[in-house]
Amino acid sequence: MADELHRPVLLDQVLDALQIRPDGLYIDGTFGRGGHAAAVLERLDAQGRLLAFDKDPAALEFAAQRFADEPRLDLRYGSFDKLATIVSELGWQGKVDGILLDLGVSSPQLDDAERGFSFLQAGPLDMRMNPNAGVSASEWLAGASERDIADVLWRYGEERFSRRIARSIVNTRAENPITTTTQLAGLVAAAVPGHQHKKHPATRSFQAIRIFINHELDELEAVLPQAVDALAPGGRLAVISFHSLEDRIVKRFIRDQQRGPQLPPDLPVLPSAYQPRLQAVGKQIRADSDEIDANPRARSAVLRVAERPA
Repeated sequence: MADELHRPVLLDQVLDALQIRPDGLYIDGTFGRGGHAAAVLERLDAQGRLLAFDKDPAALEFAAQRFADEPRLDLRYGSFDKLATIVSELGWQGKVDGILLDLGVSSPQLDDAERGFSFLQAGPLDMRMNPNAGVSASEWLAGASERDIADVLWRYGEERFSRRIARSIVNTRAENPITTTTQLAGLVAAAVPGHQHKKHPATRSFQAIRIFINHELDELEAVLPQAVDALAPGGRLAVISFHSLEDRIVKRFIRDQQRGPQLPPDLPVLPSAYQPRLQAVGKQIRADSDEIDANPRARSAVLRVAERPA
């Protein structure tokens, strides 16, 4: 089944990292179009189970057709930051053998111009992973203050020209509402001096607004401790990030779970030795040149793996 679907990023590396047991319990935090999920299911026997999450109705519609007769898959509508609730409901707490979090926007979402994620295609400026909930990008830009827009562009996109872009947005919307991807992309391009030849000038702004609209970093920070609690001893957490903000959060979380609370030097030492809740497994993993040639999106992917000590 996995070969019938699009090949997801770092598939072989993820499967190696999760060390899948045929009768194990696994979680896919971002089902997408089921590429990783299908590959996991191929390695499970009749006793194995896969719990998957997605907040995009299109992903659930796809799954209902592709995986309609798959009893080992339990697909839940919503964000993976509800992981602890569902795991508790299933009685899986402390029993999960592997958890995968594939962060960011999926290829089908990027390729659909109507979703508004891509500055390369003309479409409505939406950017919501769940188009039935929350505020769209165009709605937010219509009412946000110049300062708030600049803060979002800087915080989530690390955009050097955040203030200049925010000022241009506010000035433009006073004359005409900003409702399409091409409007915003053109506006940003005009506001950013000295374009980088290999990078569209709207890249950072689109990233920042998308992350903000979908609460992506907040949800990531919320799910990581839930994932640790769900893992069985020897269970593994695998996280694929696509930009430095996500990867930084994951790297620091694994580090802190491994070394424990760092006390100021003037405080007494903890009475008992700290028992790590996670141990990093190897270093960060990136796609090789063959995968990048076949799927350019893999170029920025970073996989980090950690294991709950037995």
